[in-house]
Amino acid sequence: MAHLTTNPAARERFLCIYPAYINSKKTLAEGRRIPVEKGVENPSCTEIRDVLTAAGLNVEVEGVKMYPREWNRDAQFRGRVRVQLKLEDGSLCQDKFTSRKDVMFYVAEMIPKLKSRTQKSGGADAGAQQGEGGKKGKKKKK
Repeated sequence: MAHLTTNPAARERFLCIYPAYINSKKTLAEGRRIPVEKGVENPSCTEIRDVLTAAGLNVEVEGVKMYPREWNRDAQFRGRVRVQLKLEDGSLCQDKFTSRKDVMFYVAEMIPKLKSRTQKSGGADAGAQQGEGGKKGKKKKK
């Protein structure tokens, strides 16, 4: 992956994917580019990178960049991912990714299957149940 930054002409072949493009919490005006039902709730650049790297694509994360329409300046919403779809001769890197939309739909489909997502949702549910149980116990004591 060292050739990403050394050759600016090759880098132009990389397309940019911002997390807002696949965020189901965003509206079309806020930058979502795929249907809500296919989107992912608050995806991060690292999740996008992990999915695309696992798919065998050449990927680079630019953590300091921000989507221009993003009003929230938190670190969670920063970053963009550059993905190489075509080689220098113009042929596709992988046949299943022919366009920007193909990449976005694939990422949106795969992010919910990540271990970090499945563990977080399970942990959050258990934590919420414990919190509710504690609150109910306190009310009974009063």
